[in-house]
Amino acid sequence: MNRSILKLAIPNIISNITIPLLGLVDMMLMGHLSSPIYIGAIALGGTIFSVLYSFFSFLRAGTTGFTAQSFGASDFSEISYSLYRSMTIAILAFILLLCIQEPIARLSLALLDGSDDLKNLAISYFFVRIWAAPANMMLYCFNGWFIGMQNTKIPMVIAIIINVLNIVFSIFFVVVMKQDVVGVALGTVIAQYCGLLTALIFLFTKYKKYLIKIDIHILLNINKIKRFFKVNTDLMIRSILLVFTIAFFTNQSARLGDNILSINMILLQFFYIFSYFTDGFAYAGEALVGKYIGAKDSGNLRSVVMHLFKWGVYISVPFAIIYAFFPTPFVKMISDQPIIIEQIQPYYIYMVLIPIITFAAFLWDGIYIGATASKAIRNTMIISSIVVFLPLWYLLLPVYGNHGLWIAFLGFMLARGISMTFFAKKNILQIVNNQ
Repeated sequence: MNRSILKLAIPNIISNITIPLLGLVDMMLMGHLSSPIYIGAIALGGTIFSVLYSFFSFLRAGTTGFTAQSFGASDFSEISYSLYRSMTIAILAFILLLCIQEPIARLSLALLDGSDDLKNLAISYFFVRIWAAPANMMLYCFNGWFIGMQNTKIPMVIAIIINVLNIVFSIFFVVVMKQDVVGVALGTVIAQYCGLLTALIFLFTKYKKYLIKIDIHILLNINKIKRFFKVNTDLMIRSILLVFTIAFFTNQSARLGDNILSINMILLQFFYIFSYFTDGFAYAGEALVGKYIGAKDSGNLRSVVMHLFKWGVYISVPFAIIYAFFPTPFVKMISDQPIIIEQIQPYYIYMVLIPIITFAAFLWDGIYIGATASKAIRNTMIISSIVVFLPLWYLLLPVYGNHGLWIAFLGFMLARGISMTFFAKKNILQIVNNQ
């Protein structure tokens, strides 16, 4: 079982590590410009896209769950239609986003906090990066489908190509062409389309036999469509609440001042580094749990859950130790602004707590998605964001300032792990008992 997990997890970890690496490079490029405002600008601009894409991130998670279960059941037709249905939604989604980009920009200006200069830079970033939406949406579908097919090497190659090219293009546009936040956005757009081209090449070379002729009656089968939308609607709500919480955290950081916003965005990079590393195992859980449910293999289903949490402990403790002993060198890699380096130090404790508090939530996400236990994952997110995070923010921010904001955020992550553990007996183990 460990070999099965690592076979899927290691490529995911390699590909996921390139994602926060890209974020770090973007922060470094902006952090070494003349003002901390540039870090805040790409943070707010990135928040807009995090919120937008949260509506459609189910395209990856849902596709993985459905495809993995079809793979385990050896259902050739449904393996193909899992991709077709997701791609249909993706095409409609990116057409919609491109048509309403102006209203989205105006609404974002109204909702985001920060100085006028900062918001203007963020919107400049938005109007360039929005043109990556078609590639981004379709890559959700392809990556979810490849993972469901028990192949994480292809998403790894795609991610490495996207993020390495993104870094190269961003450095070129920012350092050589002097285009600050617009340069970072241009790098993202070009790299996303290179990744999409790579995905299509893999599809037509390695999985050509699954490109069966589309039967509109099968594609729009009422029972399949109902299940598709039921699961994906729940996953969409879950994603929206997750991104809402992070976006709310970012916006509240901006209200505390441009320097606090920059500090919190730097600290969040360490949250993302750990989350993307742990997500390697979560994605392995999605693929394996889905496969074993499709194959009605209750023994291996139990085993994979147990082994995933052992790996969660193995990786969270070293991360906490590294964050505890080497915080300042990591921060200096991102920004050399003296005021930022000085003011960030009281918040180092949250870097240490992040791995210990958050790993259970990340792993349960993968297990629930693989089981397509969408209602439960939606409900646990409602509890964590609305019942835990918002009250903690309301009570603690006025008293403890930025410390209160961080306590509320970590309380949100802790609540996710605890609530999903509580609901697992009914929503995951019950599937085992019914085999």
